[in-house]
Amino acid sequence: MSNTDNRNMVLGMLAYATGQHVASWLQSTAPADATTNIGYWRRLASLAEEGRFDLFFLADSPGARTEKLNDFSRFPYMMNMFEPVTLLSALAGSTKHIGLGATGSTSFYEPYNLARLFASLDHLSQGRAGWNVVTTASDYAARNFGLDRLPPHGQRYARAREFFEVVMRLWDTWDDDAFIADKAACRMFEPEKFHVTDFQGEHVRVHGALNIRRTPQGRPVIIQAGSSEEGKSFAAEAAEVVFASDPTFDEAKRFYADVKGRMSAFNRDTSQLKILPGLSVMVGSSKAEAEDKYRELQNLIHPDVGRMRLGMDLEADLTGLPVDEPIPEHLIPKKANLHQAYFRQITTLIREQNLTLRQLYTSYDRGKVTVCGTPEQIVDYMEEWVDGGAADGFMLAFHVVPNDTEDFVRKVVPEMQRRGRLRKEYTGTTLRDNLGLERPVSRHAR
Repeated sequence: MSNTDNRNMVLGMLAYATGQHVASWLQSTAPADATTNIGYWRRLASLAEEGRFDLFFLADSPGARTEKLNDFSRFPYMMNMFEPVTLLSALAGSTKHIGLGATGSTSFYEPYNLARLFASLDHLSQGRAGWNVVTTASDYAARNFGLDRLPPHGQRYARAREFFEVVMRLWDTWDDDAFIADKAACRMFEPEKFHVTDFQGEHVRVHGALNIRRTPQGRPVIIQAGSSEEGKSFAAEAAEVVFASDPTFDEAKRFYADVKGRMSAFNRDTSQLKILPGLSVMVGSSKAEAEDKYRELQNLIHPDVGRMRLGMDLEADLTGLPVDEPIPEHLIPKKANLHQAYFRQITTLIREQNLTLRQLYTSYDRGKVTVCGTPEQIVDYMEEWVDGGAADGFMLAFHVVPNDTEDFVRKVVPEMQRRGRLRKEYTGTTLRDNLGLERPVSRHAR
């Protein structure tokens, strides 16, 4: 049974062990070994399921940082973490309803490996897997795979398109009813319902077939987060969940209309794509109390971390710059090769508001908005975006985990349910069911 009530908001949780904030580990009540403590991760996923979230999502980058270790020792980003599909496979047994999504790189996997991993996760979770299609934006990762730096943005997207096409074909290796287990005829599967993938592209070559049956969802849910022209085109053509990064209502509404407006060219109904802007919340008994909590957290950002984090997304070395002066114009690159949306957000803040370096790193939130307020005020904000045509729901990136997650589940979720904006119980059996997405028919069945 699908959840098709369009008043219900889609909720995803971008799950970090102690939170997405650069100083989260200084405030978190998580155990000291949280990043590799499977018992803790199980409790965290169960908390999100208690809050009736649709998706528990793990971001990933295939490589530790090998430079600026003094800075990363203060902000241990991607420095100590499980491989995400392995972790989600473990969580599949301790959850029943919530979707389990992860990043998988088209630059550093091979299509067959990735197709097999996510097909296995979909079976293990009985239909709750989602794949976030990314090209990876980290030279640290590139150097783990024999490259000095990432290929150009356009080249990464060209490979990604071929990669994605091959994965889709591999997931259709077997018809849904191929395995018959006919003992009398001594036949496990029907050979005519098995299909070989033969693909010869510029970047990808595969001749073979997936050695696992078609998954409960037909294929895992396709997630995407690109905001470039190539990214928006891919979203309209193939994505089913999009993580958006526009910080204002007007920008988000334009992005929403743009992407959904492109779907008709691919004969897709707009209901089959859920757009989720990033959102962080700080809950208080009053707006002032919530703002004080957020300000206290922001003040914990070490200047070394502020410079380094901004420099990563600006693609500029800000080491040693005075924190109470603006970034010099000559240090700002002309264009980005890594995260296009984050680069635009920072350069807009620099040029339109003339902020100092300290003001920048305490206000920049990497494509997410932080709403401080009471549960009622937070739900008011969420309703404005969804009812105003800027979102189908939100990707919640909690600043401090589990602290802020518990506040949201215990205080904000009941208010959403009271207003009829969030389910009280799960009604579907798969991630597609709960998102109101159709189960895809195999290309061979068509």
